Amino acid sequence: MQEPHKSVIIPGPIEVADDVLYANAHYSVSHMAPDFANAFKESLQMIRQVLFTSSGQPFLISGSGTLGWDQVSANLIEPGEDVLVLNSGYFGDAFADCLQTYRAKVTTVQAPVGAAVTVPELEAALKAKKYKAVTVTHVDTSTGVLSPIKDVAATVRRVSPETLVVVDGVCSVASEEIQFDEWDIDVVISASQKGIGIPPGLSLLMASTRAMQVYSSRKTPATSYYASWNKWLPIMQAYDKGSAAYFATPPTNLIWALHTSLTTLTTAHQEAARKVREAASQLGLKIVPLEDKFAANGMTAVYFPDGVSAPQVVGELGKKDIIVAGGLHKDIKDKYFRIGHMGISVVDKQRGDIDRVVEGFKTVIGAAIAKR
Repeated sequence: MQEPHKSVIIPGPIEVADDVLYANAHYSVSHMAPDFANAFKESLQMIRQVLFTSSGQPFLISGSGTLGWDQVSANLIEPGEDVLVLNSGYFGDAFADCLQTYRAKVTTVQAPVGAAVTVPELEAALKAKKYKAVTVTHVDTSTGVLSPIKDVAATVRRVSPETLVVVDGVCSVASEEIQFDEWDIDVVISASQKGIGIPPGLSLLMASTRAMQVYSSRKTPATSYYASWNKWLPIMQAYDKGSAAYFATPPTNLIWALHTSLTTLTTAHQEAARKVREAASQLGLKIVPLEDKFAANGMTAVYFPDGVSAPQVVGELGKKDIIVAGGLHKDIKDKYFRIGHMGISVVDKQRGDIDRVVEGFKTVIGAAIAKR
C-alpha cells in the first residue's frame, strides 16, 4: 500500500497503481539477464497491441516523451526538408521548435484555441507544397483538444501518399483509440507517465515499415548520437527476439513497471471522461474543445465560470488534497484549468479518484459561483 498523499489528478504524471510501483521497485537485475530480456520482449509485443499494429517497430528508450520528437527529427527528417506541423496548442509549438533545431523547414497550420486543424486546411497545405512529414498532436495537453488523426492520415494518403504521418501521442496512447496499421500512420510517440500509467522516464515510439524505409534510405547520417536508430534498432530487434543487447543501459525498473501496467490497462478512460464532462455540464461550465469530437478521453480542459479565478478553483481544490492543473495555452492561460483522468485513477475504481475530483470541483465551483 502507498503512503497517504495528495491525489495527483493532472494530465501527467498521474497516480500509479500499487502493483506498478511494486514492479518499479524490483530488485536490481542485469539488463542482459534472460528474465529481463523476456519482460522487455513481452512489453514490446504489448505496445504493439495497444496501438493495433502487427508490423510496427517499437522503440523503448530511457527519456521523456520529448525524446520522441528528437528521434523523428534526427532519423526521418534531413536538414532542409519541409515538414508541416498541425498546431492545436503548446506542444505543436514545441514540436516545431524541435524540428527547426535539426534544421527542418517548418510550415505551421494553426488551429483556433479549442479546435483542431480541419481536413480542408490540411488538404490545402498539402496541395501547396510537398512535405516530407506531417506532424499532429493527438491530444494537446495545453487545451485537451483531440485532433482527428484518422482523418489526418486518410487525407495525407489521398493527397500526398509519400508524406509521413507523425502523431504526437504523449497524452493519448492508452486513453484514445489509435489504429496504427488500419489508419496507415507512420510514427506514434508517447511517454510512460500518462495513459500508460507508470512513473516518468520512458520514451515510447512506434514506427511503420514506411518510416523505417525512409530512415534506411537517408542520404545523410542521423543527426543525433543518443537518439540515432542506427544505435537503437539492433537493440530493439534483439529484445524483440528475447535476447539482450547493449548500446546504453535501459531503465530496467521502468520496463518491469511497464510490463505490469500494460497487462492491466482497460478502456475505462472513456467512462471517466464522460463522468467529468457531465459534472461540468451540470454546473453550466464549458470545456475548451469546441466540439465533442475534439474532446480527449484522458483529460478535460474546463473554462472557469465568469467572475471566477484560478485560485478559487485550483487553489481551493488543492486544500482538499486534489491537485489539478492550471491553464497552459498562452492565449487562454488564466481562463481555464485541466483535469487528468488516466491510468490507475480510472482503472482502479475503488480508489475513487474520479468521484473525488468530480465532487470536489462541484463543491468548490459551486461555492465560487455563490460568492460572485
